[in-house]
Amino acid sequence: MSVTAGRLTSQTRMLPGFLIVGAQRCGTTSMYRALGEHPAVVKAVLHKGVHYFDVEYGRGRAWYQGHFPVRALAQRAARESGVAPVTFESSPYYMFHPLAAERISRDLPGVKLLVLVRDPAERAYSAHAHELARGFETEPFERALELEDARLEGEVERIMADPSYLSRGHQHHAYRARGRYAEQLDRLERLFGRQRVHVVDSGDFFTKPVPVYDAVLDFLGLPHHGRPDFERHNARPRSPMPPTVRAALDEYFRPHDERLASRLGGMPSWRR
Repeated sequence: MSVTAGRLTSQTRMLPGFLIVGAQRCGTTSMYRALGEHPAVVKAVLHKGVHYFDVEYGRGRAWYQGHFPVRALAQRAARESGVAPVTFESSPYYMFHPLAAERISRDLPGVKLLVLVRDPAERAYSAHAHELARGFETEPFERALELEDARLEGEVERIMADPSYLSRGHQHHAYRARGRYAEQLDRLERLFGRQRVHVVDSGDFFTKPVPVYDAVLDFLGLPHHGRPDFERHNARPRSPMPPTVRAALDEYFRPHDERLASRLGGMPSWRR
């Protein structure tokens, strides 16, 4: 299906009942694939991340809706589950982008949000390897951390002042900032309420996936129809983080992790 064809048939297509909104490099691909195996769930047609509410919002609702399954076909495919089908997508920049949450709350009333979090020091290191591989980063990790504040300075204000502005630094160089999960969850919960935001500790998801997955199904109101093959996807091999850098990041994130604990019902897996 082309995006043009999807736009032309947008009125016959579904809109998401839930979104995986982040965080980047926290297991969102693995969760997306696990949920995509549920018989009541139908995925976005072209790819998992549409990025409409962050960088493609100017394309309009018909463009967005064109990425999702035709309603009648989805109902036929999900009939065996005995519940109405639901579709979703996963764009991990939504959680961090300063305008995305407000756009989602306005355009998708009632939508539920899934958030995955992991050790923020490891997330930052993984994100750096990811951006290097994609060509958005050229500096080594320690230098990129040194440059982060300068690269991000004023970028949120520029995005807020001009919603069409695309910030390379904000999207690709926010290694520490994206790991301050609690402040991003504050923004989501102000708009959606805590009852519509479910936070998954990826450390728990990868070590004991069954209860974590079952809790996600309960949050989404989906029946328990077997379980998928739980696999870790999209990991990049890399050398260990230098111990001094690791120690500095652990100390930096400590107060942010302590704030996160209230959302998880206890300290996150990397602090236990």
